[in-house]
Formats: sequence, structure tokens, C-alpha cells
Amino acid sequence: MPRSNEAVEAFLTEYADLMSISGGDAFRVRTYEKAARSVGGYHADVATLDLKGILAIPNVGSSIGEKIAEFLRSGTVHQLDELRARIPAGVREMISIPTLGPKRAMVLYRDLHIGSVGELADAIHSGMLTGLKGFGPKTEENILRGIALMQQAGGRVQLGVAMDLAEEIIGELSAVRGCSKGTPAGSLRRMAETVGDIDILVASDDGEPVMEAFASLSYVQDVIGRGDTKTSIRTATGLQVDLRVVSPAVWGAALQYFTGSKAHNIKIRERAVRKKLKLSEYGLFHADTDELIVAQTEEEVYERLGLPWIAPTLREDRGEIEAAVRGELPALVRQADIRGDLHTHTDLTDGLAPLEQMLEAAAGFRYAYYAVTDHAPNLYMQRMTDHKMLAQRDRLGSLQPRYPKMTLLHGTELNIDPEGGVDWGPEFLEGFDVCVASVHSHFNQSKDEMTARIVRACQNPHVNVIGHPTGRQIGSRPPLDFDLDEVFAAAARTGTALEINSFPDRLDLRDEHVMWAKRHGVKFAVDTDSHSTVHLPFMRYGIGTAQRGWLTKDDVINAWPLSKLRRFLRKGRA
Repeated sequence: MPRSNEAVEAFLTEYADLMSISGGDAFRVRTYEKAARSVGGYHADVATLDLKGILAIPNVGSSIGEKIAEFLRSGTVHQLDELRARIPAGVREMISIPTLGPKRAMVLYRDLHIGSVGELADAIHSGMLTGLKGFGPKTEENILRGIALMQQAGGRVQLGVAMDLAEEIIGELSAVRGCSKGTPAGSLRRMAETVGDIDILVASDDGEPVMEAFASLSYVQDVIGRGDTKTSIRTATGLQVDLRVVSPAVWGAALQYFTGSKAHNIKIRERAVRKKLKLSEYGLFHADTDELIVAQTEEEVYERLGLPWIAPTLREDRGEIEAAVRGELPALVRQADIRGDLHTHTDLTDGLAPLEQMLEAAAGFRYAYYAVTDHAPNLYMQRMTDHKMLAQRDRLGSLQPRYPKMTLLHGTELNIDPEGGVDWGPEFLEGFDVCVASVHSHFNQSKDEMTARIVRACQNPHVNVIGHPTGRQIGSRPPLDFDLDEVFAAAARTGTALEINSFPDRLDLRDEHVMWAKRHGVKFAVDTDSHSTVHLPFMRYGIGTAQRGWLTKDDVINAWPLSKLRRFLRKGRA
């Protein structure tokens, strides 16, 4: 299975939430929250550690360490079970609503006997919350938006979670006799930001051993259905995985058939019909004679339909077939084109790894340049000072000789204040190689205020990149409300890149907004926003989003040579 760190992080986060609901000490709650983040971003799989190794994780003390060890042994912790028993299930469900929080959930239950998400929505619509301290009209509006956001997510999981599981399964099945290859299919292969069910395609002339191995995997909770060519299982976490086994001789046709969106596949099949052909997962056939024409590779299938191969990330019926007919498909940016990461953190602020570890891990990606961009002082909880930032710059300079092939860039992630200003003045900002600026607070400004705020940040001659521009967190925080056209136009006009944040719970900008911004002439930075060495590989998800937005390497500033990048970062300054 994928690393156990995520499961431990979820358990510690739930424990912190339930302590908060039940009136636990605020300091202890924060201690568990910090420990959860540390475990989630720790470089080693926590399941491989003994208690001494667990206690070596930052922010994990003896009490938390013992709970982690118990959780890894038994799958639960008795103190957590006791808290769950004391707090009604409906209240536990309500704390999952973005913008509500555990304390407000308990107030609603205690004062109004609201015990479920549905009851809360009905209470807001009927005016029951009117006059309740801490629940004004704006709060009610935000809660309703949070409920809608949670309901939209449904049973879908983030791209990173789905990909980890799919690749783990494919790795295990690849060891089965006769299995020649396997790959994710469906929305996962298209790198969609969330996935409902996971589709996996495997090539083998004998499907039975593969099906048997799949149904016997350790994390299978239920076998939903099993046949000769398809088996569906549900994991212990409730995720459905569908496996299809096809002959290697029809691999290309099956891969084409099970990858595209419904709308893309309909258009492809309509094109086949117009050419008096039939297309299925078994191949491309003559309509009249049923004679097989091609099936072995996707390229052959598309070519016989009069089209070049269309990248999986484009197969959404957003004009890709028409562009293919015209010979105008973009040469999409690839991960191999990325020359550096321009947004990363260390333990100087809220990162989990020291500078030296982050640099060593980045060097493994053979980057030509790498930027360290710790938080600036206006994000007060990070306790940044001018002295600390300058000391880090000196340290980075002293480490440069270790990395003759990777230029170390010193940057910062600035905070865009409610009026659009940032942490430092021009003199101090001039010393940085790159400045990312992000909204970290005051998320509920009006649309006009938020638009003006971000536009003003773009106009700052020292702001190079707007980080995670819409501020959304998939399934947990809605995007900021601002005029996209106005911000995109300002970014293009001022030479400010917009970030595609590769963190799987952000993927911000999202793909449709990337396409929209590109039409304005915007340039982009695909960054990881890494807070740990284990986050650096997230670049693949940002690249997937960039491809879904039709970007080429000319659109992405960190796919450029360092000399060209430096000219862009000057923003016209002398």
C-alpha cells in the first residue's frame, strides 16, 4: 500500500478536532495538529519505524508517539474511540464542513440540538441561527458554501491519493506471470484533479491469474464483481477500483477506449462511423465486414482515423479533436522540460525539512536551478525576521559550491495584505532572486476588493509569481471571489506569472482557468510549494494540470533557461 503516513496524519487530525470539540486544552490541540503535519510530510514511511524512530519525527513527543505506535499495531487508538463515543456522529460529520470548525459544530449541537449536515442546512434556511452568537449572515453564507463544496466532492478522492494506490496495484500485478504491462486509465490517466473510481488496464493473454492476484490484495475490503475481463473491488477506505485485462494484441484500442472522457469518445466514434468504421475496446474494424484494421497501439488507432495521437490530458472534448484535424495540437510541456522549482519551504518557517535536506533532494531531480521561498514576516505565526532571512541567504550562498550544476535561488513567499501590499519595501525585496506573493488571510473580502488586492500585487515590480492564485483547497476551501479576467489581464500586462501549484489538494490554478489565462497572454510557474522532501515529486501533478490547460514549455517560466528566467524576473527593472 502507499505510505501509512497519510492514515496516521488523518487519525491525529481527527483526534485534535475531537479534543477541540470536547473542550480540550488549546495548546494540546495545536500540538496534535503540528504532529499530524509532521507525520504527513515525513520522508520515511512511518510504518517502517520503531518507537524510537517515530519519536525522531519533528513535533512528535512520547504521548503522541505511543498513540501512533498503537494505531499502526491495531488500526485504532482507544482514546480516539472514547472521544468518538462521547461526540455524536452527526457532530463529527459537521466538522468536515469547510469554514465551520469543531467549536462551532459543538455550539450548534449544544444550543440548537443540530446533529447533522442536513439539519444544519435546514436550520440556516429557516432562520434558526438568527441571533446565535458568532453566526451572522456572512457566517451562514460561508457555511452553506462549505456544505455545497463538501457535497460536490462526494466520494471523489484527490489525484495524488488515487495515483498512489493505482501505481501500487499496478506494481503488484506486474509481478504476476503473463502480465506484460499495466497503466491507469480513465480520469486518472487524464490527470483530472479528483477521481471517483480508479480504472486500471492490464495486458495479459491469461487474465485469470491477474484477476486472482487483484482480488487477493491485502487492502481489498470487498469484491464487488468478478468476470473474465473485469473485476471490481472496494478498498478498506471505500474506494472502488476497476481492473480490466485485455490481450496485448488489442492494447492500443483498449487504452484509447478506456481513457477519454465520454464526450471525447463519442466524437471519436462518430468520426469512425463517418469513415465506415467501428471502434471498440477490441480494435478498429470495417463496418461492413467486421475485419480488424488496427488495435495494437493508440497511435495506429488515431492515425487510421486521420488524426495525430492526442495526449490523454487533452481528451476532454475541449477542442482537441478539431485542433488535431487542423494540425494545431500544442506540443505540451513535459516534466522533463522543467528546469527548476520556484516555490519551496524549509523548517525555517512551516516546512518540515532543513535547508540542506531540501537541497539534496532537489539535486536528485537534476534541476538547473532551485528556489527556496520561505514565508515573510507578515504571516505572523511563522516568526520570520529580517535577520533570519538574511542569514538563510548567506547559508544558501555557502552551500552553492556543493551544487555546481544547480543554481540556488533565494526567494520568499510574500503575503498579499488586504490592500494588495506585501511584507517588505523595495530595498529589501531587491535582494531576492524571486518573490512569490500569495493571499493567506482575509479570504472573505468582496469581489471588487479581492480583485483590486491581487491586481495591485501584480503591479508590484518585485512580485514575480502569484502563488496558488484562487486560494482554493480541493474539497475543503472554496476559491477566492475575484474577477478572473481582470486579474489575468493584469498578470499579462505586468509580466507577473501565475502559479500552477502542484500540491494535490490545491492544483491551483485549475485547468480551465489555465486555458482562460493563457488566452490573455499570461505566463505560468509550475511549482510544488513543497514543505518536505516528499512533496517535491508532486511536480508531476502540476504538469498534468498544465497539460490539461494546453500549455507548452514556452508558457512555463521554470521550463526556461536560467538566463531567460532571470530577465523575466526583473520585470523591466534596471
